[in-house]
Amino acid sequence: MIEGFELQAAVLRRLLKHLNEQRTDVQNIDLMNLAGFCRNCLADWYREAATERGLDLSRDEAREAIYGMPFAEWKAKYQSEATPEQLAAFAKARKAQG
Repeated sequence: MIEGFELQAAVLRRLLKHLNEQRTDVQNIDLMNLAGFCRNCLADWYREAATERGLDLSRDEAREAIYGMPFAEWKAKYQSEATPEQLAAFAKARKAQG
């Protein structure tokens, strides 16, 4: 089973590299609208996993682990304002889940 965990960890590292280095153009709202999760969700899940293992991890520390840099830096470099279309799609998706 250890090998399975190592493979899962490798896949997560590749996903983060893809999102944070090759697809910085993909906004979190786009991910939420299409997949139902975003980088912030991954950070929340990371923090939850740490808590389950008795580790104390702040929200900022979890986000830095996922984004590969402090969230404020990521936001300044890559995050744009959501368009009215993105916000409408987000509201529609949330309503459908709800």
